[in-house]
Amino acid sequence: MVRFFNNHIMENKNKIYRVIDANLNRAREGMRVVEDFSRFVLDDASLSSGVKKLRHNLDKISRNIYPELVACRNSRKDVFRKTKEPAKKDIRSVIISNIKRVEESLRTLEEFSKIFSSSAGAGFKKIRFEIYDAEKKIARRLAAYIVEK
Repeated sequence: MVRFFNNHIMENKNKIYRVIDANLNRAREGMRVVEDFSRFVLDDASLSSGVKKLRHNLDKISRNIYPELVACRNSRKDVFRKTKEPAKKDIRSVIISNIKRVEESLRTLEEFSKIFSSSAGAGFKKIRFEIYDAEKKIARRLAAYIVEK
């Protein structure tokens, strides 16, 4: 009975690590898209640096557990591996979908990481609220960029 219980706990831990790993990847990837838009399209060093800093803060929170996360990764058997991504119709849809992807991933990270670390949960929450602030700046700049073009 004890062995079954321990195996069950380990299996659940590995599954939760997969959730955390996938959402860390998703958040970092979305931030990179927004960072590159701010840097190369808007030519806004401040906005780009701010998003880059948040992306690096994600890494700081997860650095200690990174080896366990990668060890639990099972991308070959991911049930959405072969799901086709919808086409993006314009730059606005690319940026908005990536900002939303980041926010949703951060919320998932915040909730699931609390199982292992309340401080990690608090760190992800802080980054999530900073992304909300960045989103407001990006939305204004995006609207002005679209009007210019």
